Amino acid sequence: MFVTADPTTSEQDFKASLGIPQDLFAAIEILKKDLNAIVLAHYYQEADIQDVADYIGDSLGLSQKAAETEAEVIVFAGVHFMAETAKILNPDKLVLLPDLDAGCSLADSCPPDQFAAFKAKHPDHIVVSYINCTAEIKAMSDIICTSSNAVKLINQIPEDQPIIFAPDRNLGRYVMQQTGREMVLWDGSCIVHETFSERKLVELKVANPKAEIIAHPECEPQVLSHADFIGSTTALLNYSQQSPSEAFIVVTEAGIIHQMEKDVPGKQFIPAPPENQCACNECPHMRLNTLEKLYLAMKNQSPEITMAEDIQKAALKPIQRMLEMS
Repeated sequence: MFVTADPTTSEQDFKASLGIPQDLFAAIEILKKDLNAIVLAHYYQEADIQDVADYIGDSLGLSQKAAETEAEVIVFAGVHFMAETAKILNPDKLVLLPDLDAGCSLADSCPPDQFAAFKAKHPDHIVVSYINCTAEIKAMSDIICTSSNAVKLINQIPEDQPIIFAPDRNLGRYVMQQTGREMVLWDGSCIVHETFSERKLVELKVANPKAEIIAHPECEPQVLSHADFIGSTTALLNYSQQSPSEAFIVVTEAGIIHQMEKDVPGKQFIPAPPENQCACNECPHMRLNTLEKLYLAMKNQSPEITMAEDIQKAALKPIQRMLEMS
């Protein structure tokens, strides 16, 4: 939403002054054709952006789509590390992010200089990094993973090979539990997935006894202990389609519920409550992107994702290894 400085100016007039048309959906479709552009959106984006996207997915699916697209322009409706990944996979293409300030608390929890020192203390370890990290961290990694494929990739690494897993400690703990592998964990986390209240989740389950609890592995262990199913955003979506249950308590960023309701309109999806009375189950970084900003990014072909060539080349190797192993 745009807020006008002049209270006498309507939002419609303000948008018109910025060159934003009334029918944004139609205008974006025209720009897609003119630019030979594709709009990639994460499930955590607002509903309007999901509806205008050419492809909606989780980090793995978005990475795979970015790797295979023939579009000349990639408009990434997500957060900074996702658009960086698209640029790493497409160094000669224009990659746009509607709002450059759309960062990630998890990526921010792993500063490159501190991680380099951490890695140096474990010289015999290989580094498996969750895709939710900066290009600099990817460049220091051996393999990138997503929540969709982390268990599968770890199971392919020889048992006598020590592993550093970064940056999400909760996903790392879950992967250790699923694989039986000991790993050295970086102490990072996602502000959204750490905000879910176990107490309120139990209360919600009591109030909705027939609802299944489905949760993302970035959540804390005590929350995951109540889940009937744990998986990536795409896995949660697929499970809601296949399960005979008619109601689900969804323990991840609430944006995924839009796709769940579209795909299975007859079922009930209840967002898990955060600890405080706030919209903390919505990622504030993801929600910086708006349909208006997406249109302006395409119209102006800016803001563009750029990075140093050496970082870009170094970060490409572990991403390619992930795609090969997946």
